[in-house]
Amino acid sequence: MITDLHLDVRGPGLRAGLTHALREAVRMGRLAPGTLLPPSRSLAADLGVSRNTVADSYAELVAEGWLTARQGSGTRVARRAEPNPATAHPAARPKPARQRPAFGLQPGSPDLAGFPRRAWLTAARHALTAAPNDAFGYGDALGQMRLRTALADYLARARGVYAVPERIVVCSGFHHGLALMAQALRTRLVRAVAVESYGLDLHRELLTGAGLRTAPLHVDEHGARVGDLARLRGVGAVLLTPAHQHPTGGTLHPDRRTAAVDWACSTGGLIMEDDYDGEFRYDRPPVGALQGLAPERVVYFGSVSKSLAPGVRLGWMVLPEELVPEVVAAKGHGDYMCSALGQLTLAEFITSGSYDRHVRSMRLRYRRRRDELVSALARRAPAVRVTGLAAGLLAVLELPRGTESSVVRAASREGLAVTGIAAFRYEPAGSAPELPGRDALVVNYAAPPDSAWACALDTLCRVTP
Repeated sequence: MITDLHLDVRGPGLRAGLTHALREAVRMGRLAPGTLLPPSRSLAADLGVSRNTVADSYAELVAEGWLTARQGSGTRVARRAEPNPATAHPAARPKPARQRPAFGLQPGSPDLAGFPRRAWLTAARHALTAAPNDAFGYGDALGQMRLRTALADYLARARGVYAVPERIVVCSGFHHGLALMAQALRTRLVRAVAVESYGLDLHRELLTGAGLRTAPLHVDEHGARVGDLARLRGVGAVLLTPAHQHPTGGTLHPDRRTAAVDWACSTGGLIMEDDYDGEFRYDRPPVGALQGLAPERVVYFGSVSKSLAPGVRLGWMVLPEELVPEVVAAKGHGDYMCSALGQLTLAEFITSGSYDRHVRSMRLRYRRRRDELVSALARRAPAVRVTGLAAGLLAVLELPRGTESSVVRAASREGLAVTGIAAFRYEPAGSAPELPGRDALVVNYAAPPDSAWACALDTLCRVTP
């Protein structure tokens, strides 16, 4: 079996850093004797380095005796005689290293190996060549006009968003944008924000950290029960994931989309729409953004964290006209602007058509992964039911009642990191309990590199009932 390597490559050079990381992995026991290492081409693709860098590192470690390489059997960790425990001094025995999961199916990341390095580099070169000198000054707090213009066109075309450059604020991702909105809501004397009863605690903590109270909206097979908004005291805004609820995987029912807009229009409330992985739908065209129904009552959030990579650190907010000055004021007190070169590169990436091509390519890759997941579970774990839309990067695996914790622990023992849906459940003290409860895994089939996907899927099928 070829092992997926999790390496912390550090040092003054890539080859030296990779050699050190591999040597330490063997020394500390994370790579056991006899372990078959990935082919140099596969590891180079996973780490984003040249194949020669990996080949040279392997060769050096073979020469040092850490690895062995034989024609036809690949590169393996060398087998060495173990010291006699009776003669080893107790103080000299190294403490066992804490084992890291061999595979991860936890939510939060796309396939980072799929980042379009060559196309991004081409876009960066073109953007840098065409950029005027003043593009590298402090600039507009709204963001680079070229990127806002590109986004206005793209969002209108691909997501049905009413967007003009003057209403777009560039930020470093959804978390940054939500922090800015939390400040703006406090300025408006909003006391409470309704949030879906399944979601990230990080987002709830950001809102409460800004002095806002959060109230849960229960989620069922039709999405958030927005009809309950009228009964929530003091709520002036609601945070929703209508296109693809995170993490349960449903979409907000058309009647509820209308009800949410009606609530906002009749009360003066605001809808904050997190368009989480909305571009990835596999069985039909993606559901359009809610913002198109009421541009003056909906704040639309988007980012490239799932379509490209979180490390790009670029997102955007499309605001009602009256909110623009307040959000810009909030931005001026903290992170005034994002990288000008990053913004210009993304603008070029979008206008050149590279972004559309990349999304289409990743949509095919993720659809194939999801199909393989569904097929493997149907054959090997028929008691597990895959729910949610054929969309996004996540699948919800419904488990028999009372088994979620035991399955998560069993996966951990096998070196597989998975997340139970209980980690996303929000039931503050004093609120009505969710009905009915559920046991499930939230599986990110997008994250593993190609070299690890088959092993991760095999392990998942073995530990599920």
